[in-house]
Amino acid sequence: MSTDGSERPLTRAELRALRAAEQQAQQRQTPDDLAPVRASDVEVSVAEAEEDATLIPEDAPAEPVPAPVEEKPAPEHAAPEHAAPEHAAPEHAAPEQEAPRDAGRPDTARAHPATAAPAGTRPSRRFPLALVGVLAVLALFVTVLGIVSVTQGPRLSQVQVDPAQAIQSSGSRVILTANQSLAAIDPKQVTVEPAVPFTVDAAGRNVGIRFTVPLDDATKYTVRVGGATSVGGGPASDLTTSFTTPASRILLLQRGEGDDRIFSTDLSGEKAVAVFSHPRISDYRATGDRLVVAVEEEDGSRLIVMDRDGGDQRDLKLPGDGYVSAVQVSDRGGLVGYSYSDRELTESSGRASVLVTQPLSGAGDPRIVEVGGAEASVADWQFVPDSSSLLFIDFNGALGVEDPTSDAGVQAMGNAASILGISRGTYTAIVERTDASVVELNLTDGSEAPLPASEPDYGDATNIEPFPGGTLRHVVQRDAGGMPTGQAVVKVDEKGAATLITEVSGTDAIIQACVSPSGQYAAVTVAPDLPGNAYDDLLLPLPTTLHTRLIALDSDQKLPILSGFDISWCRLAPQP
Repeated sequence: MSTDGSERPLTRAELRALRAAEQQAQQRQTPDDLAPVRASDVEVSVAEAEEDATLIPEDAPAEPVPAPVEEKPAPEHAAPEHAAPEHAAPEHAAPEQEAPRDAGRPDTARAHPATAAPAGTRPSRRFPLALVGVLAVLALFVTVLGIVSVTQGPRLSQVQVDPAQAIQSSGSRVILTANQSLAAIDPKQVTVEPAVPFTVDAAGRNVGIRFTVPLDDATKYTVRVGGATSVGGGPASDLTTSFTTPASRILLLQRGEGDDRIFSTDLSGEKAVAVFSHPRISDYRATGDRLVVAVEEEDGSRLIVMDRDGGDQRDLKLPGDGYVSAVQVSDRGGLVGYSYSDRELTESSGRASVLVTQPLSGAGDPRIVEVGGAEASVADWQFVPDSSSLLFIDFNGALGVEDPTSDAGVQAMGNAASILGISRGTYTAIVERTDASVVELNLTDGSEAPLPASEPDYGDATNIEPFPGGTLRHVVQRDAGGMPTGQAVVKVDEKGAATLITEVSGTDAIIQACVSPSGQYAAVTVAPDLPGNAYDDLLLPLPTTLHTRLIALDSDQKLPILSGFDISWCRLAPQP
């Protein structure tokens, strides 16, 4: 018998180990993965070799004992406590008795090459099965969503709205986007609560609702598109959203012994913050995001543009060295306009009260309005709300309207004594003609109609502030002889019904009455004790003590009286 381990008879222990290894390999592997097991690959423990020692001649060298792959505690009756050294034969042969089959046996499943996972073997089939399962679940989920979408009808996927802008000006929009293309939307399907006028523009997945008037502050609005259906048919559903407008913040001018200041505050007046100061502020106006201030200095006026919080200040170029008054802004047109007069002015030279417009951005030069090819001196003027057009009366009493952004020129509108007010969104002006009649003038076609008298009639209006749903009128009350007895501010609705808002008598005087963009609030500036109220020395002189009363027009809300004047709702400076 050869002693090198090749081509020798197998002992019973080796045969049992071989059978056990084959059984374990068959249990752990698929039939395709099984490899033939050779007798030479089987490794036998020392204890099993001793079990059949009688089959080996005493003078034959002992079989090598391979080191176990992993040490494991053996049962007490298994292999001896100390294994023989490698390549050493046992001193004494074990008595011939059958030991437990698994006692001291090495882990042939791990030691045998056939049971390892060699490189190149095929991967487990569990991953492909799991991937197929996940894809099936996803497909089912998408199918369910599609079925739900078809059975439930269109649903909202996005809403766009700017509540802060909505209380500042007309024309703000809320855009509802559905999760699928919509069939044609009839404006009758759309409702807004509280009710405000609007227009509807729908295309594809979007429904746009444009508010033609500014919205009230601190108010929850609900927009609903009823019975919306998919362009491909299917059930109808309602698209509904709500948003809340923020509380108003206003600007107010205070003149004093030190610097004049413009404050930003809420309606309570308790959170006032100064945003701009200068020794002599003559006028200012505000848009939704900008502030334009005219200040007086030794060599003339400066016109400064800034953010509403006073940041990013920059000067606008003026037509020359001179003075600025009657500042107004066109938020929609991005323009500022003012009356300008040269500092050096004589009977034969210099410009007096010419009307100037220029971009708020400072990108363009000042532009002087011309009538008949000549620079016109202007007695009264206003921007037309929600446009870049302006309405003015020149020194000859001619009333004209012009859009500075077009080449159409000045359109004549007859003669007029004063411009009392211009409505938002309707291009209708209220003007006093030279014969003292007051008319509503359509600026698009020139047609006009008498302004209906209010009921009751509180007197002639010196100023009219139109707002959505009515007008706010500053009236002078007179006795039977025509002498003034007092002043009042009256709210007149679209049907002519008049409600007294506030009034003064005696020595007090109303110098300014303005209304918030939506008509929710009124601001009335009063000069108390006018005979004893000293005037300042600015280009537009005013009494030094002025109080502004805030009034809620549609509720019983009590609002404070603030120190200052020219609230940012006003489109024009006060008239002394």
